[in-house]
Amino acid sequence: MSLQAPAIERLHGDDVQAIDELRETFARLKAQLGRAIVGQHDVIERLAICLFARGHALLMGVPGLAKTLLVSKLAETMSLRFSRIQFTPDLMPMDITGTDILQDIVGGKREFQFMHGPIFANIVLADEINRAPPKTQAAMLEAMQEHKVTILGKSFRLEPPFLVLATQNPVEQEGTYPLPEAQLDRFMFLIEVDYPNEDEEIQIARTTTGEALPELERLLAPEQIIACQDLVRRIPVPDHIYTYAARLVRKTRPSGATAPGWIKPFVSWGAGPRAVQYLILGAKARAALSGSYMVRLEDVREVAAPVLNHRIITTFAAQSEGVNSREIIRRLLEETGEEG
Repeated sequence: MSLQAPAIERLHGDDVQAIDELRETFARLKAQLGRAIVGQHDVIERLAICLFARGHALLMGVPGLAKTLLVSKLAETMSLRFSRIQFTPDLMPMDITGTDILQDIVGGKREFQFMHGPIFANIVLADEINRAPPKTQAAMLEAMQEHKVTILGKSFRLEPPFLVLATQNPVEQEGTYPLPEAQLDRFMFLIEVDYPNEDEEIQIARTTTGEALPELERLLAPEQIIACQDLVRRIPVPDHIYTYAARLVRKTRPSGATAPGWIKPFVSWGAGPRAVQYLILGAKARAALSGSYMVRLEDVREVAAPVLNHRIITTFAAQSEGVNSREIIRRLLEETGEEG
């Protein structure tokens, strides 16, 4: 209680009201998406966290789990421009960013005009991003990091809000270009999309083999989303939460002094400082969506797996023993108490 009082005092009255409204909006968002998407409640929450924390997400799951449908319906409820890019080995950077086209103008003259590519949207679905060659992936990297694209020496800004949601198929890896660690690190979350349970699968069959899916209600305009993103940044964080997040991340580094002995044979590279930033930002967004006026320890622990999963590189010894990054994170959370 001693922590909560000063935290609320640091928020303006308008911010407290805005957090309450955001909690209600998130409840409506889940209800709207539930009209078209069966289950996947954790996935929906993590997508919303990325949206309001201004982070990008990598969705991992086998085909047929409604990843594309979920992203398009999320854009629909937010009144956001949505575009889908199917990544293939022959995809070129200009296919994503756009290029100059020679056009006829008044007077019979001709001049180059820039034709915008599909990256110029609010929510961009990069389907099977690891099927494109590195040069094309690099074009996406600049857009994700800088919120701009550069074509023939000219820079073009991407209008906010801007969110890249990329998918990868974990089963079929033939003919793919694995994403380098530097690009993986640009994704705030790795969101694993799992199979539905039996009841959900029956409901999916009922929903998708009948009439057309309903049109969803538009809940927020782009400028309202930007205001919510600014609000998330203002959520107070107690000092011990910063300490906890930093110590948790530092324990993933096998060469660090605080790394537990058991982790060194299993991890070749741990998470970097960006992981600490995303733990805090993800916790802020989760707190706001749940209507909390400050970040709690449970918020950090809930976002730890999607933040750290793709930032912990396991060794061959770990793979041979069936130890993956999820198991390492689970054990670290068990061993890391409230004080870190």
